Amino acid sequence: MSDQSTDRPSAERVSVERQAPRELQTGSVAPISSGASEAAEGAWTRRLVFYLRLMAALAVFKGLYHWAEVTGFIGSDDTVFDVQPTSWQAATIYFAVIELVAAVGLWLATPWGAVVWLTSVVSMGVIELMFPTIYGGNFLIVVIDVVLLGIYLGLAWMAALERPP
Repeated sequence: MSDQSTDRPSAERVSVERQAPRELQTGSVAPISSGASEAAEGAWTRRLVFYLRLMAALAVFKGLYHWAEVTGFIGSDDTVFDVQPTSWQAATIYFAVIELVAAVGLWLATPWGAVVWLTSVVSMGVIELMFPTIYGGNFLIVVIDVVLLGIYLGLAWMAALERPP
């Protein structure tokens, strides 16, 4: 019996080689990329991601501040976590957790990160306006949160306009 299978390529192998791109035939280790992802990211999208990362850093700071209040790293003996009202304790723990979760999502520029951050901002606004006995009803915090939210919405709108439908 002769061994002709090694001398001639089979018809199946020839047809596969004709269909495969040149990069796959040569065994290149470079990643396959269409280049569309780099070109699709416009200036407004980059600004939005930068803003999300800035808000993530702020959320980390706020979350760690609330955890410092819970653990007693900041404050005096009169303002320690144990002597605060239950509503203050619940709100502080809520914000200690949600701010850090939002920070992770914002840093990764994920849709859920923006949703969690929005929940945090709206929650703080509601607590400051509707329940002023918890944190003191500081109207300046509400104004700052509205401005930060407006900037986010403006950047998200402009970034969405950059992408074709």
